[in-house]
Parts: sequence; C-alpha cells; structure tokens
Amino acid sequence: MRRLAHPRALDNSCLEGLAAAGTNSTLMTDETRLERRLDRLIARAQDPRSAAMVIAGVSTVMTVAAGLLMTLVDHENFPSIGKGLWWSVQTVTTVGYGDHVPANVMGQILAAIVMLVGIGFITVITASITGAFVERSRRDNETPGSGASAEQLRQLDERLARIEAALRERS
Repeated sequence: MRRLAHPRALDNSCLEGLAAAGTNSTLMTDETRLERRLDRLIARAQDPRSAAMVIAGVSTVMTVAAGLLMTLVDHENFPSIGKGLWWSVQTVTTVGYGDHVPANVMGQILAAIVMLVGIGFITVITASITGAFVERSRRDNETPGSGASAEQLRQLDERLARIEAALRERS
C-alpha cells in the first residue's frame, strides 16, 4: 500500500484511506473552484433585491436539478419529470407531504443529500449575504477619524500620566 506524504501528523488509517481514494489534489481544486464561484455569487448581491435574486436563483437551480436527478435515479416511483419536481419542491421547502417518496437506495441517498443541502447550503448563502450587508453598513456608517488610532491613544496616555504627576506634586 502506498503512503502519501502529508505535512500534518495523521494516523496511518487516514493516510491509507487517502491513498485508496487517490490523490486529493483534484478535490482541493474542485473545492477552490466552488469557493470562488460562491464568492463571485455573493459579491453580486450588492443590495437586498439582488441578494433575493441570488438566493432565489440558487434555490431554483437546486430544486430543478434535484427533481430531474430523482426522475433518473428512481424512475419507478417518479415516472415523470413533474413528479420528480413536485417531490423536490416538497423536500427543499421541508414541507414533505409524503405523497411521493423514494423507495430505492439511490433515491433515498439523493433525498438525504437534497435535504441536507437544502437546509445547509441555502442557509449559508443567506447568512453570507447578510454578513456582507452588515459589514458594508458598518463601513458606510464609519466616519473618517472616528476610531482612535494607536498613536492617539499613546498621546492620551502620556498626557494623563503628566496630569497625574502634576496632581501628585500639588498634593
């Protein structure tokens, strides 16, 4: 079994797992591309209206993709694209009427992924956009020179020390 050189201290079972899965450089590159795409997507949200468009766009793409995939993965229970899309809308919105459920293992795995991504991914995008708005608002509300610099604080400290010394001399 080959071993991967890794700068961090990892146990042998972890290294063997990485070796069995192949190099992780492709995974790292894909994550970096995804992160860059998400950063660009979030950067487009300059105001609440465009943020709503980004969130709606991501939600729609995810819902349609999940519905189409479910039709392919579990064609027996989802014979039409309409049924796959209906299931996807129910799942992403966490309504879950239960009138259409995946019966085979691949469909159930896809359902679990859609549920987790629907809850986690949309929440993360919404929180990131909100954080960007808060940061932008904080910067817009700051007036130049409103924060004390280290030099100003040092000067105030020296001045207070002189005042205290002068008061001690008088008493």
